[in-house]
Amino acid sequence: MNKNTLKTPSAPSRFVGLDIGGSKTRGIVWTDGAVTSDASVGSTNVQNERPETAVENMAALFAKLNVDGVTHVLAGAGGVDTDDDASALRSLIAPFVPGAQLEVVHDTRLLLAAAGATSGVAVIAGTGSAAWGINETGEQARAGGWGYLLGDEGSGYWLARETVRYSLRRMDAGAPIDALTSALLDYCGLNEPQSLIAHFHQGTSRRYWAAASPVIFAAAENGHEHALMLVDRAGADLAQMAAEVAGQLRIAGPVVLGSGMGSNVPALQDAFSSHLAQRGLHDVQILRQDPIFGIPLLMAPALA
Repeated sequence: MNKNTLKTPSAPSRFVGLDIGGSKTRGIVWTDGAVTSDASVGSTNVQNERPETAVENMAALFAKLNVDGVTHVLAGAGGVDTDDDASALRSLIAPFVPGAQLEVVHDTRLLLAAAGATSGVAVIAGTGSAAWGINETGEQARAGGWGYLLGDEGSGYWLARETVRYSLRRMDAGAPIDALTSALLDYCGLNEPQSLIAHFHQGTSRRYWAAASPVIFAAAENGHEHALMLVDRAGADLAQMAAEVAGQLRIAGPVVLGSGMGSNVPALQDAFSSHLAQRGLHDVQILRQDPIFGIPLLMAPALA
């Protein structure tokens, strides 16, 4: 599948696709099936950014995109769980594309489409986490995606938070600083675990902590026992979400793993696949391209 020339027979001739993640927003304009404009900015998700920042980032994105003549916009975003969520995001986008038809979906839908599948389960493992699926009859199901305060197990944020908790527990027990805690302190620019408490609660963002996930993966690669456990637990939690969706929809796959960590961290991919196999699910695909390239496949059914 050529990501630059994706076109569905009944898709509009010129449309915008947006992938609104927890860390960044990417926008692409397709014209007659070809990518004619492509830009990225910081997150425009109001669940992760202040409304003022989301508006500023959205304005910066559309300033970089050539949207003249665009008739449709399809945006995939995390946290779109209700009609009110979708309406708020449409209101944020609408001023930049006056007159265009707008559709908003949860960003897990982009993953499945980017894998070229019209049915199956998509799992996001990035700043946050969630699973969504659809079967051949059109039934849909979701699991996870509750946000970082309630869930997001297996996400980059979750990994970092659990590592902070691990480091603080060792401090409380009087244990010496080990390799994992030392690497986390280096990432934070701190000298002692005690400083992690204020650092975590004051002036750091969800995105900041999610970006610390390479610390955990590096420690696991070096054989750190607790880091290995965290990576395995992340894979297990993501697999559980996928299995719950597959079970509700009575399907065996494909299960598509994507987003920042899901597409790029072999250790997490292996743990995820292993735990799914234990649940009898073996049709696992790792998404190797940006989820935004699933939007052309979604255009016709989403905007019909």
